Amino acid sequence: MRFNGKTVVVTGAASGIGRATTIAFAAEGAMVYAADIDEAGLQQTASASNGKVVSALCDVTRTEDIKALMDRAAAETGGIDCVFNNAGAGGDRAPIDEIEPNGWDRTMDLLLRSVAFGIRYAVPHMIGRKGASFVNTSSVAAVGPGYSPTAYAVAKAGVLHLTKVAAADLAKHQIRVNAVQPGFINTNIFTSSLEMPAELEAQAKGAIAAMSQQAQPVARGGQPDDIAQAVLFLASEAAGFVTGTSLIVDGGITIGPRHSWDPTMPGLFDALQQMAESGKAA
Repeated sequence: MRFNGKTVVVTGAASGIGRATTIAFAAEGAMVYAADIDEAGLQQTASASNGKVVSALCDVTRTEDIKALMDRAAAETGGIDCVFNNAGAGGDRAPIDEIEPNGWDRTMDLLLRSVAFGIRYAVPHMIGRKGASFVNTSSVAAVGPGYSPTAYAVAKAGVLHLTKVAAADLAKHQIRVNAVQPGFINTNIFTSSLEMPAELEAQAKGAIAAMSQQAQPVARGGQPDDIAQAVLFLASEAAGFVTGTSLIVDGGITIGPRHSWDPTMPGLFDALQQMAESGKAA
């Protein structure tokens, strides 16, 4: 019960990582304000929880919605102890030589601007609260290309830098700011932005789940609860000396090139060694 008596706000709480984290916070005693644009999904999140979850419709691309969410949580409970800025989607999929301004701006509004103003409008309700903290959802896409579309990757890299500068800005208030960087996690983010029949979407999710078991050194698909547990650690007093940093939770996918951990995929030095041994044998 690390969060007994605490007030927590989670955005993007209707599914995936947000839902798992909402349920985990509530299970440890928190009063959780679960925010999303998906009302039915929020109801499912609340019903799956054995704790106190308040559903709150919120479009995080609208700053007035974010402010209303934070003001409501504070007015009803007396303050805010933790905010998990998590809401997001895949964003515009176009490469940099094809993307249009509207697609770029929509992606940045959803994935980066929403985090900035999630912090901005929560801070007044967190000052003076012992152990107050933010956790922001970045991604392994922030470390380099190849993990996501371009705009998504840039936005998530922005979240990492925002996390650092916000931690510096808020140190005077004793408010910590950290980020979590999920890897290949089995959620609906990969299919939600694609228009496809339900049957085809189910098949796609099955294929993604199967692929994810082989995508990284830890030979299983990442689950939303893997990220939820990392978020709860960063939000807890156990991480009281941690601020301005990020925790990568990716099963090792960013360790290095595949040949560095997959024995079936020889690298350059393996190939040279094989050549040398072949030459000796000849």
